[in-house]
Amino acid sequence: MEWNNRGFSTFHALIAAWASLYLLLFSDLFDEDSSNDLIVNRSSIISNMFLGFSIGYFLSDLAMVFWHFPALGGLEYVLHHGLSMFSISLSLMSSQGQIYILMVLFSESTTPFVNIRWYLDVAGRKSSTIYIYNGIALFFG
Repeated sequence: MEWNNRGFSTFHALIAAWASLYLLLFSDLFDEDSSNDLIVNRSSIISNMFLGFSIGYFLSDLAMVFWHFPALGGLEYVLHHGLSMFSISLSLMSSQGQIYILMVLFSESTTPFVNIRWYLDVAGRKSSTIYIYNGIALFFG
């Protein structure tokens, strides 16, 4: 079950990181010359969609954590997912603070490295060079 859970986690992390990177750096949503609104008051249909995608992930992952409790994570996972859903929901309902939520979601870019590290550990490859390179990438991430 944990293999499936980490695969799903990696999928969400890749989508969340790329969407956050696009919205923060490449779209004009948070460009200071694109709107007269304060940056913290800006949102778009695309940003709302990706934040909704993340709420869906956190909700389904939280359901799996409860279903297999405590095998997939303890109370710290419940707290993490609960606070994540709460903050994203507030941002969606108020259309405020999305720039900060997207910055935090960009930190999901390290999740694939965490999951690869777990896969290599379970596979008995802790002494391999890929494990070391993955750890270095995780450190810089």
